[in-house]
Amino acid sequence: MRLGVIADDVTGACDLAGRVVEAGLPASVLLGVPTDAATFPSDGSGCSVVALKVRTAPVDAAVASSTEAARSLLAAGATLLYQKYCSTFDSTPTGNIGPIADALAAVAAEAGDGTPAVTVGTPSTPCAGRTQYQGVLFVDGVPLAESPMRDHPLTPMRDSNLVRLLAQQTPAPVGLVRWDDVRRGAASVAERVGQVHTLVDALDEGDLDTIAEAVLQLATERPVVAGGGAGVATALARLVASTDAGDAGRGGDASAASVPPVPVTGRLILAGSASAATRGQIAEFPGERHILDPLLLASDSAALSRVRDALAARDDQLAPVLVHASPDVSAAQSELGTERAAALLEDALSELAAFAVDDLGYSHLLIAGGETSGAVTSRLGISRLRIGAQAAPGVPWAVASTGGADGRGHGRTIAVLLKSGNFGAATLFTDAWQVAP
Repeated sequence: MRLGVIADDVTGACDLAGRVVEAGLPASVLLGVPTDAATFPSDGSGCSVVALKVRTAPVDAAVASSTEAARSLLAAGATLLYQKYCSTFDSTPTGNIGPIADALAAVAAEAGDGTPAVTVGTPSTPCAGRTQYQGVLFVDGVPLAESPMRDHPLTPMRDSNLVRLLAQQTPAPVGLVRWDDVRRGAASVAERVGQVHTLVDALDEGDLDTIAEAVLQLATERPVVAGGGAGVATALARLVASTDAGDAGRGGDASAASVPPVPVTGRLILAGSASAATRGQIAEFPGERHILDPLLLASDSAALSRVRDALAARDDQLAPVLVHASPDVSAAQSELGTERAAALLEDALSELAAFAVDDLGYSHLLIAGGETSGAVTSRLGISRLRIGAQAAPGVPWAVASTGGADGRGHGRTIAVLLKSGNFGAATLFTDAWQVAP
């Protein structure tokens, strides 16, 4: 199996790739739709993840780039497409998960013999506290709509029933395979996939293994697009790696140690996420910190320069320094609008990343937040990530070469950790450096 993944943001792509590597398959993350087939790995195995920025993009643009990415992956030899979305779904009733699923099913059908394709999956990722039961998504045992995701600034999750939510996003029928049927085995799951889109309950890793086996069984009979959080992709990797454990390049050769070491010349943390987990990590960080307030960025043209000057004046670049968004963004969103407040923060944080790498020579960046990660990697001209060791489940380090928007940073090798806002323990900003390349 060659798994071709279309991820709706950069941190989700890294989450999946890190878990797949740990399960035994090599993986790489490509940032944006590849324009050159040579960008893809040439070893004929493993997992290629195309990281897009489409979670909250306009539907037409999200569908267009996802379709292009899927076709590129199939042309490069992918044998199974995978739609990666957040394990907390992160999608409003008018969101992009359904339209992208429709588009990927159409691409899979085109690539086959014209037989209509189905999508099968679940956001369930038990090791991250995400489970689905009776079609309802739970976050650390709490229904999604009662979790902190209820008040997410961009995608407030007010409905825990994913079947009902997905049905609002697509004209295609949406079905559910309940947990009792999952417990009966892969054949039971496969038999109950009759709708175009099917969500599957899963409470533990064994359930994910059953779903993965059912996906591969279905794929021998008709075009299939797997999907969900990183959980099912990890189970697919486990299944293939265990089957092919004796083959060269499989079952253990996907070691995180294969990424090259990066000499440490500076450590910078940039946090744009407003999630509860990231707020906890900010609160626990004991080192130097600077706050970016969108209202101040909008009203004071020197606000960003003062933070830049503070970074330049530091005597010890090896000690991590944190730059983060103001913990209370509600006032800025109310006055500036949600989109402008977010854009001001993303632009400022990505500009600081470029300044730290290109002008100050920083080698290691830890970025918290999917939108922030996308902005930073774009500003640095990064096109591919080599996945390394995980600092926490779903939070891997990676090694990349920068391009530098102005050419100054071209060819510089840096280590980056791109973290979903919801992931990681409270001490991540202190502990992550221990496993950095």
